[in-house]
Amino acid sequence: MDKTIKINLGGTLFQIDEEAYKILRRYLQDIDDRLKNTPGGAESIEDIESRIAEIFQSQGGAAGVISGDNVEAMISIIGKPEDFDTASESTGSREPYSHSSGPKKLYRNPDDMIISGVCGGLGSFLNIEAVWVRILFIIFTCFFGIGFFVYVALWIALPSAQSDPQKREMYGRDDFRSARQKRNTGYSLASGDPGQTASGPAGSGVGNAFNEVFRAIGKVLFIILRIFLILVGITFVLCGFFALVSFVMVFFFHYPGYFSTHSFGVNFFYLPDFLNYIVNPVIAPWILILTFVVILMPLLALIYWGVKMIFWFRAKDGIFSLVGLVIWVVCVAALSLLLFNEGITYAETAKTVSEEVIERAPVDLYIMSDHKVADLSYDKEISFDEEDYNVYFIDDNKGLFIGSGLNINNSEDKSVRVTVRKRSAGRSRSDATRKAEGLLYNYHIAGDTLYVDEYFTIPAGTKWSFDAVRVTLYIPEGTEVHFDKTTENMFRRQHYYNEDWNWSWDGEDKEMVRSDSGDNHWIMTEDGLRKRSERTNTEE
Repeated sequence: MDKTIKINLGGTLFQIDEEAYKILRRYLQDIDDRLKNTPGGAESIEDIESRIAEIFQSQGGAAGVISGDNVEAMISIIGKPEDFDTASESTGSREPYSHSSGPKKLYRNPDDMIISGVCGGLGSFLNIEAVWVRILFIIFTCFFGIGFFVYVALWIALPSAQSDPQKREMYGRDDFRSARQKRNTGYSLASGDPGQTASGPAGSGVGNAFNEVFRAIGKVLFIILRIFLILVGITFVLCGFFALVSFVMVFFFHYPGYFSTHSFGVNFFYLPDFLNYIVNPVIAPWILILTFVVILMPLLALIYWGVKMIFWFRAKDGIFSLVGLVIWVVCVAALSLLLFNEGITYAETAKTVSEEVIERAPVDLYIMSDHKVADLSYDKEISFDEEDYNVYFIDDNKGLFIGSGLNINNSEDKSVRVTVRKRSAGRSRSDATRKAEGLLYNYHIAGDTLYVDEYFTIPAGTKWSFDAVRVTLYIPEGTEVHFDKTTENMFRRQHYYNEDWNWSWDGEDKEMVRSDSGDNHWIMTEDGLRKRSERTNTEE
């Protein structure tokens, strides 16, 4: 392996192989021999070295090893040593290698900095004392905060002049030389050690006094800013940490006892398990993975930014942050696409109605439960309290059971009619109608008794599509109705029920009538279904 040597050019460190180093040293020695005894020769040599550093940086030398080919390419750009004679200097022929004679560029000045160096950079660019720029910012800040917002915008937009080539572009060549002469007592290009702070162009006594005042104010503001950032960082870390713990416990450990969501009227804890019932089982794992990434990455970023604010450390994390942002955006886009594709399967809703008529209505009608939820061995339950909608399911897609409702209304004739309304959703109206017809609900009539199920099921292999089944019973006036506990709860749940009272349903006015009786015997009146005891008291 070839030997490499570290060199410093223009304040930048490079690694160069031994052969290339010999060529470069001989080249610089020849230039030094030609220019050292000429007026301004030392400054010209420094300019040439800075130009060489720029060329090597453009060739990737700061990140790799400079080879002999790189040195030869540099020489072809700048020129050979014999081109730098004294005659050419007087005619300004050093322009090909002196890059600093071009227009100035605006940077933040780290050598004349109170907060961020914006005012120092503007002062160097405009060839005025930075203190007057600071005063102008303060004046404009008094007008609706204009100065403050402009300052922050420039702070974000302008880079800091850290290297000598950048400082040459900021000051201009001649001003850079004078500024560097002021810093030479405490700063060496070869060693890179920091020294005294330069204040840019020569400043007046009043300007220096103002600068000292501004520096004192800047230190106070910096302390206040640090305290504020620490508090914000602590908030970020705590919020991110607790949100992350909550996310893990809810979605991985299923701890509803610790994280209640009853205020939302829906139980979210088993939605990851329930996902297999509402989307295509093939893409369900992908939705879970993408959801996990979309939620987890911002929480981790929040914690990381909080730690940076607290400890005020600098890290070269720009590429890492950019890659993370790109991954997050891609995951959000993919998740949105999958959810949209699944969402259109619920674009249309449709209902089907089936009816059975009992011509000879019994005087006493008994409504009894056949298949009950209490008899099911379900593993999970999701309830939508405001909609009186409950879903019971077993792991591994073995079954999905959904609670059904029971309505009882006044019949217009002397017959008893049982109407079953089914509702489902699909990509189209015909698809939704087909799904609704496929819903499985059982009831049967035996003499004066109607047996109804407390729930219905969807066919095996069919996705849940916000399906619903409602049973409506139309009975003539004067018919007495007897419930068991389950069917009476089905009837009451279909409407509004308060556990502290018994309620009866008024079929005409569509409102509940309170009754203090505990009797489960009801009678159909012209005003709707009422408690039998309430009907007797009214007649008396």
